[in-house]
Amino acid sequence: MAQGLMRRLLPGFLAIGVFMTGDGFELTFLSKYVVDQGFSSAQASMLFTMYGLVAALAGWASGVLAELFGAKRIMLIGAISWIGLHLVFIGVALPSHMYPLMLLVYALRGMGYPLFIYSFVVLLAQTVDPGKLASAMGWFWTAYSFGIGVFGAYLPAFITPVIGEYYSLWVSLPFSIAGMLICLFFVPKTANENLDAMSTTEKLQELSRGVTILGQNRQIALAAVLRVICNLTLYGFPVIMPLYLATHNNGGGAWFRVTEWSTIWGLLFVVTVFGNVFWGRMGDRFGWMRQMRWWGCWLSALGTLAMYYVPQFLGHNLPAMYVCAVVLGMGISAFVPMGAIFPALEPEHKGAAVSAHNLASGLTTFCGPFIATILLETVGFAGVCWAYAICYIGGSAISIFIRPKQPGFDGHGRRIAATELDKTSGRVVSIGGDDSMTATAVATVT
Repeated sequence: MAQGLMRRLLPGFLAIGVFMTGDGFELTFLSKYVVDQGFSSAQASMLFTMYGLVAALAGWASGVLAELFGAKRIMLIGAISWIGLHLVFIGVALPSHMYPLMLLVYALRGMGYPLFIYSFVVLLAQTVDPGKLASAMGWFWTAYSFGIGVFGAYLPAFITPVIGEYYSLWVSLPFSIAGMLICLFFVPKTANENLDAMSTTEKLQELSRGVTILGQNRQIALAAVLRVICNLTLYGFPVIMPLYLATHNNGGGAWFRVTEWSTIWGLLFVVTVFGNVFWGRMGDRFGWMRQMRWWGCWLSALGTLAMYYVPQFLGHNLPAMYVCAVVLGMGISAFVPMGAIFPALEPEHKGAAVSAHNLASGLTTFCGPFIATILLETVGFAGVCWAYAICYIGGSAISIFIRPKQPGFDGHGRRIAATELDKTSGRVVSIGGDDSMTATAVATVT
């Protein structure tokens, strides 16, 4: 299939989209709902912060666990844990109004979705040609965006006014269960020849490499920092924007209803659906790092500040906010090659490299709300948005020092001229990077 996609992997993309629809139901209203129950904005933000911390740990473990025990198996474990803990959260913790119990259960539920989605990233890294992996990751993030952002935002916008926030949380369950069943019956398994022959000690060493690689490979560490930065608003804005746009807490203006905010947030993800595919192809064609440096970082910084200042100057102006969502969505989606960069930086240990990527992906779900938690009560919404924007600008500078071996490009991100091709095989000679399928283990789809 074009752009590195294999037909047998398409059910996996569908499973991601359906499962993340259930996971994304709460993002546009849960922080406001918690505040409406009598808790503070900081307590609502702390729920998301601890959720993100657990997600970071699960994201780190998912990469190597998927290589050691099979991506499909880890996906199913993640889905089952999410469904079970979500039932406890909405059936016991929320009705109890006991904040410690709510915090514990919601945080533990954070392990579910990273195990589910990032294990599939390992499957992609094992089976898709490296030269087309950014495009495959574009489709992965497209499925993710459809789920968590498009359906996960627009469906609650219609459902919540009818049945309320609490019962909307129950509606998320059928989607997550359906995603799990698609994975169970249709996602292919992977056979790992090298890892099957490894001892238990060797497997544990491989698992630990997902963290130690950050100290051993400086560029992996820098890429992890950039990965944390690139989605700060994606996980920070669902915490602060319902409060900023729909309440008077901490200087909010109450310009919009929560359902209107849901449509703004949903449009951002509609943009990322197309942006992920567009930027995936552009990154493969024109270079991963330049795209993220100039388009990802700067558009994200501009869109972040616009989301704060447009209501300040224009008040209740939905079209203007939709424009802000488009700008921010294009900026965020320009980071889509991140999933391809980590394996390219450590081709001999792709599982560990993907684990480092997933750890950073989880940390961004922690850092986005954490920045809001520590700054919201002191500098307000403006300070939080400026902190995000400064991080994006800093990420642009960090990207200069990250130089993955992208197939068809040299170490500085410039496309290799046709005269530098191997005349006999038609392949790019090694000065431009590794375009082989070298991996921690040889994986086949079964």
